[in-house]
Amino acid sequence: MRRSDVVALYVDPRGPYPGLVHDWYDEARDARNYDGPWPVVAHPPCGPWGRLKFLCTKQDPSAGPLAVGMVRTYGGVLEHPSNSTLFRVCAMPFPGELPDAFGGRTYAVSQSPWGHRCEKPTWIYVVRVPDAIVRAGILSGGVATHRVTNGPRGPQLPRVGALEARLSPPAFASWLVELAGTK
Repeated sequence: MRRSDVVALYVDPRGPYPGLVHDWYDEARDARNYDGPWPVVAHPPCGPWGRLKFLCTKQDPSAGPLAVGMVRTYGGVLEHPSNSTLFRVCAMPFPGELPDAFGGRTYAVSQSPWGHRCEKPTWIYVVRVPDAIVRAGILSGGVATHRVTNGPRGPQLPRVGALEARLSPPAFASWLVELAGTK
């Protein structure tokens, strides 16, 4: 059943979110137009904030801080790669640090326990969701059978395609929507 009390921002229409929530914003709809009132699950473009940001020429870096602002305003979850520079720029706490002025906390998770074939280390920034509920839902385990990049570091596993690397597995997306909708 799709939720009508959570909105997904900056999502790929081929991913799991259109099947999980009634209201979602992809690139064409432009998440900058969202004006509440529901909590959000935000996936702003990662390219401008990652290790290879110098190669990123087609993604709008302003979407990141705007998404952080929406999570802080309406509550919910922001998902981004671990060690994303967006966390430092927007003064979001790093995993294990105390909550920020908005009550936001950051958690480090791997997406493989939720079914991603790659480890895909991820940080989630959560506002207005109790710490105990987030911690109770974090899964561990999962074995990566593939990797996202072609680089020489890490295990020599086959590489997944770009779309699979980018999308959240359905179980992970469902958990983020559940977190965002926690009252």
